[in-house]
Amino acid sequence: MDSWVDGQPADVLSLKDRGLAYGDGLFETIAVRAGQPLLLERHLLRLAEGCSRLAIAADQALIRSELTAYASLLGEGVLKLILTRGDSQRGYAADPRAQPRRILQGNAPATYPAAHAEQGIRLFPCTTRLSEQPLLAGLKHLNRLEQVLARSEWQDSEHAEGLMLDLSGRVIEGVFSNLFLVRDGALFTADLSRCGVAGVMRAEILFQAASLGIPTEIADISLEQLQQADEVFVCNSVYGIWPVLACGALRWSAGPLTRKLQRIARTLLDA
Repeated sequence: MDSWVDGQPADVLSLKDRGLAYGDGLFETIAVRAGQPLLLERHLLRLAEGCSRLAIAADQALIRSELTAYASLLGEGVLKLILTRGDSQRGYAADPRAQPRRILQGNAPATYPAAHAEQGIRLFPCTTRLSEQPLLAGLKHLNRLEQVLARSEWQDSEHAEGLMLDLSGRVIEGVFSNLFLVRDGALFTADLSRCGVAGVMRAEILFQAASLGIPTEIADISLEQLQQADEVFVCNSVYGIWPVLACGALRWSAGPLTRKLQRIARTLLDA
């Protein structure tokens, strides 16, 4: 399917675009089923938060309209929205007259081995660390070089994801997913106020767990706490939930709470 730039089919982009020059922008990766963008409200909420914090004056109603129209044409697959600050001249200072640029790209449905969800995965213990920047923490901004470096650390098929820590050694997330652990029936996920991406599936899992009366906690997580977990899983808005069986010498099993939440995530992505 053709890409859209500012609502029109296009395959070119201005060389003055600040997203290209500086990574000055945001993006969302959205699963599409039967022409419907899934978890759309959560994606738009995160996008609006990013626009507010980066002071990008984007037309949220227009973005919603274009997303739904593009998804309807795509039918099945993965939709990527890239929102940049638009064009400017040389230098870091942005042109206050710049118009935010909207880029939509459609791809075929993501394919992952069924065993990832059914049997679980191994995490690669990445040496690349996430830097701490509270001003950008949680946002799905365009600066993803830390993830690019982390993903380059393994090429084998034995590992489906990587585990990323911050510079202080706290457990934060996967390379392209969020991480949860289960201990004594309670659900824990990392505090993302310093770094990391606040995933929309992470938000949905926290909501669903609270609705079911499952104790949840957002907190700093150490490697020792990860080791002591009863269950570990990773999630994102395209594949749902994958149980984690191992990371280096650490071992877990795909437990009942992981499976329960996995079934809920599957219903959300099969809509």
